Amino acid sequence: MSINKVILVGNVGKDPEIRYLEGGTAVCSFPLATSESYRNRDGEKITNTEWHNIVLWRGLAEIAEKYVKKGAQLYIEGRIRTRSWDDKEGNKRYTTEIIADNMQMLGRKSNESGQQESQPSKPATRATVDEPAQHDKQAPQPSSGTSNAVGEAPGDSEYTDSGLKPEESDDLPF
Repeated sequence: MSINKVILVGNVGKDPEIRYLEGGTAVCSFPLATSESYRNRDGEKITNTEWHNIVLWRGLAEIAEKYVKKGAQLYIEGRIRTRSWDDKEGNKRYTTEIIADNMQMLGRKSNESGQQESQPSKPATRATVDEPAQHDKQAPQPSSGTSNAVGEAPGDSEYTDSGLKPEESDDLPF
């Protein structure tokens, strides 16, 4: 048995970029920063920041395109994947990505001027590849759906975006 599971809480480094494949499948990517701080022997505060390449597929990608902005704090759950390719000069290149199947927006809602509102936002909605969006007030739980089989391309799993459409109220669906 093996497990490939990643959970990250961090801040978006730049606005998500979305593209559509030939079949109309949406793919979104953006960098996410996670940081840890500690004090060294001299009492100085040291902060290490790690950057992660996040990739979202299908409905989750479209949600990120609409609602995720640079600086937003996100909870990301997914799996790690390293892929390689040959560049123009024939050199082997590698990249490591987090293929997200669960994303939750954290923090407060922003008003149109970009400033945070004084009232806390309502709980974010989880949207995953394995289950429709749900409103919950608890910390995100690992999804219990099945993962892709070895050798499947990312995003090959069945996805339905039921429950991801905006509600009739003012609340945004994230």
